[in-house]
Amino acid sequence: MEEKNDILARITDCYGKMSKGHKAIATYILEHYDQAVFMTAAKLGETLGISESTVVRFASGIGCSGYPEFQKALEECVKSKLNRIQKMDARYGRSSQSEVLTSVLTADIEKIQHTIDNLDPNTFETAVNTLLTAEKIYVMGLRSNEPLAEFLHFYLNMIRPDVILLKTTSVSETFEQMIRISPGDCFVGISFPRYSMRTLKAMEFASDRNAKVIAVTDSVHSPMCLYSSCNLLARSDMVSIVDSLVAPLSMINALVVAMCLKKPQEVRKNLETLEETWNNYQVYLNDEINFIDDEPMLNYSLRKSEEEA
Repeated sequence: MEEKNDILARITDCYGKMSKGHKAIATYILEHYDQAVFMTAAKLGETLGISESTVVRFASGIGCSGYPEFQKALEECVKSKLNRIQKMDARYGRSSQSEVLTSVLTADIEKIQHTIDNLDPNTFETAVNTLLTAEKIYVMGLRSNEPLAEFLHFYLNMIRPDVILLKTTSVSETFEQMIRISPGDCFVGISFPRYSMRTLKAMEFASDRNAKVIAVTDSVHSPMCLYSSCNLLARSDMVSIVDSLVAPLSMINALVVAMCLKKPQEVRKNLETLEETWNNYQVYLNDEINFIDDEPMLNYSLRKSEEEA
């Protein structure tokens, strides 16, 4: 997790209380700090279509004495990113492949254990019930979090109807896809450092529409907690330059299993209907291996038809 004196962490802490103009600056900085570090206050303002004085006030508003100090803090962030690569080389550079494997897997085990130790059972139960009873569910996770969102969406679709995966490259497209979100709906925002401001804005919109908002994130200090009423926390540290998403995936897996156990008959019916559809339309005829009598049989349905003929 990022240190509290990190300028990016300070920006996310202050985000909820910012004005519209300052939120625009914060969004740009959090997603493009490696570019903003080279910009003067005037250039940053020009890029965003706001005044230079607004940029300077933004820097002061997050605790900097002025824009030069703010820019210096951004430089430290860029250096920190480079240091991660150096640290990775120092930690693993002389290790054998098996040692790297053992080290990384052990670190992931520790993250899962940390997640277990800090899990709030009541919050988890609330999330399960909310996902089961919501009229519609909107799921969003971007960049490295996108596979988590797709995994959750895939299995929620097997359990219940009206599950929408938000996939977009802009904030405006996100709002277009969730324009009908209402108080009876649920929004699931998945984000880990570096946090996605597009996901945060979508959560803010869902909260403003009085929908139930669930955050899957790493810490109570995460900006994703600003607009959520239910926070599912899973440990996700950087192993070198790669985000470790093992614990978050396990959390999502547990959500799916718990939902299945809550409504086993409905889940069984849905899966039977789905399997019948697959068989009727031969969906998996050419791209799946079926295990019959413990032996993998490729294109088993086709072979069976040929034998009967």
